[in-house]
Amino acid sequence: MTAVLSNTRALIIDMDGVLWHGDKPIDGLVEFFQTLREKDIRFILATNNASLTPEQYVTKLAKMGVAVELAEIMTSGIATALYLSQYESPSETKVYVLGEGGASQPLADLGFTLTSLYDKTADIVVCGKDQTLSWDKLATATLNIRAGAKFIGTNADTTLPTEHGITHGNGAILAAITAATGVEPTIIGKPEPIMYQQAMALLGSDIDETVAIGDRLETDILGAVRTGIRSLMVLTGVSTEADVQASDYAPTWVMDDIRAVTEVLKNL
Repeated sequence: MTAVLSNTRALIIDMDGVLWHGDKPIDGLVEFFQTLREKDIRFILATNNASLTPEQYVTKLAKMGVAVELAEIMTSGIATALYLSQYESPSETKVYVLGEGGASQPLADLGFTLTSLYDKTADIVVCGKDQTLSWDKLATATLNIRAGAKFIGTNADTTLPTEHGITHGNGAILAAITAATGVEPTIIGKPEPIMYQQAMALLGSDIDETVAIGDRLETDILGAVRTGIRSLMVLTGVSTEADVQASDYAPTWVMDDIRAVTEVLKNL
C-alpha cells in the first residue's frame, strides 16, 4: 500500500464522518494534520455540507487543535457559486437561497443578488443544508421553482453523520421540494466531479498524484471514480465494507480511520 501511495502529492479530504462527528473530533485528528504538514502533502478539505462558511470551518478546526488556512477549505456552497458564475452574470441574476451562511455568502461575494422570503422574482433557487429550515423557506423555494426558477442543490446527501447518530441531510430537503414542484435539482457537490475538479485546480495537482479521502461510498468515492482519481474510504462515517462489497464501484483502499491513514503517510 505504501508503494502505491508514494506518488501522492495532494489530498482532497471530506470532513463530516472523516474528521469529526458533529462537534466531536475523531481520534487522531491532530496527529493526522501534523503528519500532512510534516510530509508537505497539500490538501483541500472538501465537504458537501454547505451550512458553514470557510471562516467557520477554520474556527471549528482551531477549537479541535488544528490550524488550517481559508484557502484549504472547499464547500459545496463555494463550488455552487463558482459554477453558477461561469454560466450566469452575477450582477443580473437573483438567487433565493434555502440554506445557511455557507451557501449564501459565496454567492453574495461573487455579486449575485439574494432574494428574501416570499419574493417570487428569483432566477435560481439554491438549496443547501439548513438547520433553521422552516415552512416559509420551503414555501418560498417552491413558489420560485414553480414560477420557472432553476433549481440547484449544493449536494444530494440524504443523510448526515452527527454526534447524535445518522440523521437527514440536504437530499431529504431536495426531495421535499421536488415532490412539491415536480422539478429535479441540478447537483453541484459530490458525486458530481465539479467540486473535485475545482479542488484540483486550487491544489495545482494532477489526476495521478491526487487522492480523495471520504466516508460515503455514493458521494465521496463515486465522485472520485467519476473524476478519475484514486480514493480512500474510512469506516468512521456512513458507508461500510459490506456496502463496498455490494457496489459495482469501489474505493482504491479502505481503512478503519484517519489514525490508520496517518500511519501509512508517516512511512511514505
